[in-house]
Amino acid sequence: SDDRPGSMSPSLDFDSCLFEAVAAASEAGDEIKAAWFVERDVEYKGECDLVTATDKKCEDLIFRRLQAAFPEHDFVGEESVAAANGVLPTIGDAPTWFVDPLDGTTNFVHGYPFSCVSIGLTVHKIPVLGVVLNPITGETFAAVQGRGATLNGERISVSSVTDLNKCLVATEIGVGRNAETVDAIMSRVRVCVETCRSLRASGSCAMNMCGVAAGRLDAFFEIGFGGPWDCVGAAVIVREAGGLVMDPHGGAFQITGRRVLCGNPQIATKLAKVLAAVPDGPLEPHAPAR
Repeated sequence: SDDRPGSMSPSLDFDSCLFEAVAAASEAGDEIKAAWFVERDVEYKGECDLVTATDKKCEDLIFRRLQAAFPEHDFVGEESVAAANGVLPTIGDAPTWFVDPLDGTTNFVHGYPFSCVSIGLTVHKIPVLGVVLNPITGETFAAVQGRGATLNGERISVSSVTDLNKCLVATEIGVGRNAETVDAIMSRVRVCVETCRSLRASGSCAMNMCGVAAGRLDAFFEIGFGGPWDCVGAAVIVREAGGLVMDPHGGAFQITGRRVLCGNPQIATKLAKVLAAVPDGPLEPHAPAR
């Protein structure tokens, strides 16, 4: 089910919010471009989970700009949460910005041009604004609830494919390497290979979701990604492009659930039924009770 909210908060200036989010993403994008061909200073958050000096520098500059413009808002960033031992702060009803300064860090480290800046805004825990910027391809996806979604200023919409066997689906392998998690991931890959035209795993949750919004992909799903900073902004972009955003097993999308399925309305609903037949791994974030 698509958990689409009603009216937006009337007290927020969404033009100003969008302007500042795009400007902040552009500044961070310039940093990523400048560092793209420079030797990367890589740290490990886990066996396969990387972080670089660029991640931290970009989050700092995004926070500085947005906090100066909106001092009364709350802020949640991937690197600041990591610095707090991965503890997510309590998400309230106040306007809250979610920032992934560099979604697709592994791609950045390898020079694979599928990385982005991801910025999302929630009000009453509902995603209402999103900006996703890929500085290497020069693409800026943006949306405000109720206004449609754009790519570099031009309106975009999800695909019109209706048959699963004709759809292109994306997922991710993630960073969990224990046997049960790998088995669950590969079981989902298998059912997609058996039912869909083809499968992609390109390394950025936010970019994959924007690919759905632009009609390049018919659906995307992932279980166990980093946190709400990966998906809040892109969820607005997908919904405003006419797509559905939900749990991979078909329930309501939860911003802190670390689970997402999005697609055009026909494909998302059909794919959720296929994926629901595959049990989650014991260490994966589980589907909410329905």
